[in-house]
Amino acid sequence: MSSPQTTTKEQADLDAVVDAVRSHDRFLVTTHENPDGDALGSVLAMTLALRLLGKDTYMYIAGQAPLPGEYAFMPLEELHRELPEDVGERALLAVDCANESRLGPDPEILHAARFTIDIDHHHDNTRFGNVNLVVANASSTGEVLRDVFRELGVELTPDIAEALYIALVTDTGRFQYANTTPKALRLAAELVEAGADVHRVFQGVYETVQFAKLKLLARALERAQVYEGGAVVVSYLLRNDFADVGAAEPYSEGIIDYLRAVEGAIMAVLIREPPRADGPLRRISLRSSSDELDVSAIARKSGGGGHRQAAGFSSEASIEEITDFVRREFVAATQQRAAQGA
Repeated sequence: MSSPQTTTKEQADLDAVVDAVRSHDRFLVTTHENPDGDALGSVLAMTLALRLLGKDTYMYIAGQAPLPGEYAFMPLEELHRELPEDVGERALLAVDCANESRLGPDPEILHAARFTIDIDHHHDNTRFGNVNLVVANASSTGEVLRDVFRELGVELTPDIAEALYIALVTDTGRFQYANTTPKALRLAAELVEAGADVHRVFQGVYETVQFAKLKLLARALERAQVYEGGAVVVSYLLRNDFADVGAAEPYSEGIIDYLRAVEGAIMAVLIREPPRADGPLRRISLRSSSDELDVSAIARKSGGGGHRQAAGFSSEASIEEITDFVRREFVAATQQRAAQGA
């Protein structure tokens, strides 16, 4: 049953995804590398839902980097970091992943799978699946999954509800970001009624901060610089920073939100060198405090992407060159908006 806000196209895509799930018996459920709360909550909820339907389901995330410590309380013991030997016999179900490159460095996962289902809410999703359900105005992929589960007749067990709640609460910034819609708030109430433990999630995600993460935050704040009259805040983390304070790469998650909170800031930028030398030289996160500034458009100019207010890309350029690039693109975007408003 479609909601009043569901378009005809979205309903058709939803129906196609539901039909695809029903017609396959074996799944490989995955999400993007370096997962956040929406990714982890969605991949767990999808796995639990498929198993309720009697499906053979393998939960997988590419890469060997540790998961963010704030999600250690989640029941992810069966999350694999290696592809199964029978990957070619399974349907690939990707959640919260905007494009195939973010599935990981191994192309086998996309090309070997017998069928691909793509469920997401990134507006720049490349629709890489055989069937795709991309709801750009959804608060989170967790919100999209709730509609999928309803169509599939999947019961909201306490474990599924809590996984979806984690996806929802983290991607809305504890219901403070602009993507906090009435539908998102109604969903939160439904999930709590179904058994999601709000206090447990809050303590796990927001009140279990590793000391090394605080040390990493201190370094980022010490290096923060403001540009364009205070509208742009930029900081960086070097590879040796992670080693010095004993932090893994996921410890940098959330640091950019402190930069975005600076008075007068419209765009925040965090440049970081991953502690592992086998990846991109630098990863850049972008955040916007204004819905009028689409940072995903800036990210796409360097091969990245994301949401209008949260995006990122990778680069081999120097910190100075990256800083110049984001400042230049911010000024260009600001001038373009001014010209359109004139």
